[in-house]
Amino acid sequence: MATKKTETKTTETKATETKTAAKKTATKAAEKKTATKAAAEKKTATKAAEKKTATKAAEKKTATKAAAEKKAPAKKTAAKAPAKKTAAKAAATNVEVFVEFGGVQVSIDEVVKNIKITNGKAAKDITVYLKPEESKAYFVADGEEKEMDVFFC
Repeated sequence: MATKKTETKTTETKATETKTAAKKTATKAAEKKTATKAAAEKKTATKAAEKKTATKAAEKKTATKAAAEKKAPAKKTAAKAPAKKTAAKAAATNVEVFVEFGGVQVSIDEVVKNIKITNGKAAKDITVYLKPEESKAYFVADGEEKEMDVFFC
């Protein structure tokens, strides 16, 4: 009879342990859900804060632009003068461009000079397409398409 009581107690103990384990599992699952919800809420709050910050930054830019527009007439005249000086400095830069093909160099300045001679008249707009493999320069001068030999010999 003592054996039946021991077996009953062991069975009851196992049942209790199983219930306890189930409760622990349920508690852990609930904690995970809570943690997941908290993380999601934190992300949502972070996104909302970022949106507010972006909105405030946009408002500041708008306010800054509006303030700048009010003061713009005085600044525009001051801004134009340095721009002209910068353009003058940029124009003073000496740039030489060469096209090399088959061991021979041809200066772009020389090609443009020859294009002006080939065109026969002054042109406002000239667009040049060089094709060294054909030893040709194709150009459009004031809307007229022409071609010229370029010597890469």
